[in-house]
Amino acid sequence: MEERYYAGFMKKRPQFMSSLLETRKRVTVFLVDVVAILYVWLTASYCLTMLFLHGEGVAGLPWWAIIVAVEATALWENLGVSIGMKLLRVRLVAKDSGSPTLVRRLVRFLVWHVSGLPLIGILAMSGGLAWHDRASGLRVVRSEEVSRVRRPLYAQSWFIAVALLVLASIATAMLVTGVNFRAFFSGAGKTARIWAAFLRPDWSILGDGIRLLLVTIFMAFMATFFGVVLAVPLSFAAARNLTGGWIGRPVYFLVRTTMSIIRSIEPIIWAIIFIVWIKVGAFPGVLALFVHSVADLTKLYSERLESIDPGPVEAIRATGATQLQVILHGIVPQIVNPFLSFTLYRWDINVRMATIIGIVGGGGIGERLYQYTSLWSWSKAGTMMLLIMLTVWVMDYGSARLRERLS
Repeated sequence: MEERYYAGFMKKRPQFMSSLLETRKRVTVFLVDVVAILYVWLTASYCLTMLFLHGEGVAGLPWWAIIVAVEATALWENLGVSIGMKLLRVRLVAKDSGSPTLVRRLVRFLVWHVSGLPLIGILAMSGGLAWHDRASGLRVVRSEEVSRVRRPLYAQSWFIAVALLVLASIATAMLVTGVNFRAFFSGAGKTARIWAAFLRPDWSILGDGIRLLLVTIFMAFMATFFGVVLAVPLSFAAARNLTGGWIGRPVYFLVRTTMSIIRSIEPIIWAIIFIVWIKVGAFPGVLALFVHSVADLTKLYSERLESIDPGPVEAIRATGATQLQVILHGIVPQIVNPFLSFTLYRWDINVRMATIIGIVGGGGIGERLYQYTSLWSWSKAGTMMLLIMLTVWVMDYGSARLRERLS
């Protein structure tokens, strides 16, 4: 019934609405390809200047590069299948169901400069065809409507472009981050003394290490517990399929945006803020992990809520049940096990994060580990690291087995 409704709606859609939707699709395809070409241009320019000019003369994007990118995009989309066309699943075919010839493609490319570039032809579509489409006898259709011969990936222009994007990104990343494999292998011997000290732990501080480790574990536990308490109700507000209307939709965007902002700030930054707010100790570390846990768990929980089976929910709602009864009997049974699995995983993460929080004074074993490494007491630091590794391994193994039983 839903499909018939949408089919009827599509039939009743005015011509100008279809033209606007077609315009939006074509503009999106074009912008994706322009951005891809400009990205390759910028990364290639950066790599060349860094390699041959040693970083001198690295400038921004010249104005004429944009014109070149626009022209290259238009030529690419007329002669082959671009990245934008692949992503939005559109193809260029002949109106008479024949194969698009090179002459037709070039005619479309030339006429596009009059009708396509200023978007006059697209905005003034007649029958869904722009001027350059009518002049060339070609049209843009969904890829599902085209019966095409399968060619190997290396012979397709969009795949070659993606490969160039990946290679350009790798080359640029290596230059930006200063990757030096020679230094990595030749300088390994300098750390021999540190590794030797790590392998001779100082067991005299074992008792103190266990006490601090318990503090770290309980820090993670408290942060996870309070995070779950707040994240569960927020996840219902952040699930797109459970929010709607004039009130629900703004709440959805507000919660999602807020959680994304909070999650983008690292826990160590939150720890510094709470240390200044309160004082040095374990409690600021708990608050830092709590804030990050709320944002992370809300995202995980809400995404699981968005993937629930709507069948049981609709069946319970059809019986006249209240919204609370629908949630308790139609939604909760589907999310209990995944929510428990996400919670255990987050506790595991918080234990590891708590050791990093201690570096800035957030309490726990991480704070003592930072003190020992600052003093170059590698034997004592090795004891603390051994306790941390053992704890993380036990928790990882235990949580994995428990998640396996819950799934």
